[in-house]
Amino acid sequence: MSAKDSVMTSRPLMQELFASGLYKRNQGRLVRQLTCLSIWVTVVVAAWRFHALFIVPRMGITWTSYIVAVLLGGVGVWVGYRLVNWPKFADFLIAVEAELNKVSWPTQRELVRASIVVIFTILFLSAILFGYDALWRILFGLLGIA
Repeated sequence: MSAKDSVMTSRPLMQELFASGLYKRNQGRLVRQLTCLSIWVTVVVAAWRFHALFIVPRMGITWTSYIVAVLLGGVGVWVGYRLVNWPKFADFLIAVEAELNKVSWPTQRELVRASIVVIFTILFLSAILFGYDALWRILFGLLGIA
């Protein structure tokens, strides 16, 4: 069975959320871990803001309000963990990491040189635009338009 066939016969997302196994455990590890971490950070911040903006004004600061926020955060963390193990999404992240491994990353010296070229090009073009602006301002001033 090919990888595409296994994805086509995979469980729906709702069933996958209640599973406990890991899909292709050692493939695309770094991208999947970073994606999961970013989902977790987003969920925790969202639960904290939801607590501050919606739960506290309605319930006040009580143990119940904190329990609701922790439960929301916990559910979100679990969904994020299961999402990166959902076969369709996991195969996408595995493919992303495979493509990133094909990229030819510049050395530090090449990066510094390219950055210097970009910075000087921006400065040069901004000086030209400033010169054109000053020229048009003087010309319009002599014509009495501005």
